[in-house]
Amino acid sequence: MDNDFTHLTENGVHMVEVGEKSNQIRSATAFGEIKLNKNTINLIKTNNVKKGNVLTTAQIAAITSIKNTSNIIPLCHPLNITGITVDFNVKEDIIETIVKVNSMGKTGVEMEAITGVSVALLTIWDMTKSVEKDDYGQYPDTCITNIKVLKKTKKEII
Repeated sequence: MDNDFTHLTENGVHMVEVGEKSNQIRSATAFGEIKLNKNTINLIKTNNVKKGNVLTTAQIAAITSIKNTSNIIPLCHPLNITGITVDFNVKEDIIETIVKVNSMGKTGVEMEAITGVSVALLTIWDMTKSVEKDDYGQYPDTCITNIKVLKKTKKEII
């Protein structure tokens, strides 16, 4: 089959072979944000959300999802993760999430970083949904946006 798709064959898809590539020290930093009501932000800041500590739970969820990215996204390689940081910037009606993932291996960690951001934000939504929904059970103001890779690096192991 003659095409430019690296994961597509006549028999479907395949995981790209990286065995011949050299190991490198790699990192990726990703970002995303969730818009919440000001009252919800205050409940998070004062640790008064009924389900518990929102940001700590979101950190744990992000770390767990990063370590399991290859189980979630079918063509991602399992990676040797060497470090993870999950930070939050709490503003008036937005929580920004910044995730940095480090690894040593043959392929990048950007999918792990954006998976971590996504799951952290989804966890925040889940933990605050009881106070975010309106009288009709809807979420007119809650919104996850701007998920992106801010930076990725790699350097040869000498």
